[in-house]
Amino acid sequence: MPSIEHEMPLEMVRNRPALAPELLRTLFDLEIPDAEVSLGSETYNDCDPTEFRCDATIMMGDPVKPDLGIIFEVQMKPSKRKTYTWPAYMATLRARKECPVTLLVLCPDRATAARCAEWIDTGHPGWVLKPLVMSLADVPPVTDPGKAREMPELAALSALAQGGGPQGRPVLEAFCAGLEVTASDVKAKYYDYIASHLPRAARKILEDIVATSTYQFQTEFLRESQAKGMAEGRIEGKAEGLAEGMAKGKAEALAEAVLRVLSRRDLVPSEEQRGRITSCTDLELLEVWLDRAITAESVEELFA
Repeated sequence: MPSIEHEMPLEMVRNRPALAPELLRTLFDLEIPDAEVSLGSETYNDCDPTEFRCDATIMMGDPVKPDLGIIFEVQMKPSKRKTYTWPAYMATLRARKECPVTLLVLCPDRATAARCAEWIDTGHPGWVLKPLVMSLADVPPVTDPGKAREMPELAALSALAQGGGPQGRPVLEAFCAGLEVTASDVKAKYYDYIASHLPRAARKILEDIVATSTYQFQTEFLRESQAKGMAEGRIEGKAEGLAEGMAKGKAEALAEAVLRVLSRRDLVPSEEQRGRITSCTDLELLEVWLDRAITAESVEELFA
């Protein structure tokens, strides 16, 4: 079953197809048509029963007679099989739409990207496919909130790649600005995914931005928890009441994040395990559980 690391970048491209041509312009300096962008079919059948299905197809211009087709693939590890299917995807889409076709491959790291970028000799003289391959590390840091609002998915990839780097805070602030203009159900997925994959120090910075800024981007559970914490502090009329309420809200947010990651990985906790997670108020322990939820093979491993 495809992992969340494979599926989330695809969801970003499907939610905003303009992300693919933007990456081609930014990273490969290609002249991509400034035209309408739409999703195309991801299935390419030949005359045999075998089905060829790429990860995502983006059409530039008229979907019927496009100026350019882009095949977007997320490749988690090198695969010899792809040296045969990638040319098939491109040739089939080119014949179907009678337009130029470009292949863009996203890999989790530069070592995998280097392997996937190896030229593919199709066997016909002069017909060599040179895949355009990028790693997450190649995604440029997006620090301009305006740019992030124009392309929230690019800001999300930037946060994933650069959030723990030297420009971490401005990158994460821009990511939050991009979430302001993202649909509520989508922003919850993006926030949870990015937060769960950041180093602990970077995740703390992101939480601080959420807690102290005026952005109205928080996921529903985080916004409600933050509001509850502030309300409890006002009722008690004491600074320590506010701090306690905020800590409680953060614990609820972390617990919800743990459950969301488990759900994305099809790990279903029992009622007892769910209660143990949701009732926990130890922030450090919840962060440990969140880290383990990303790689654990069972819910039991969470509490080991």
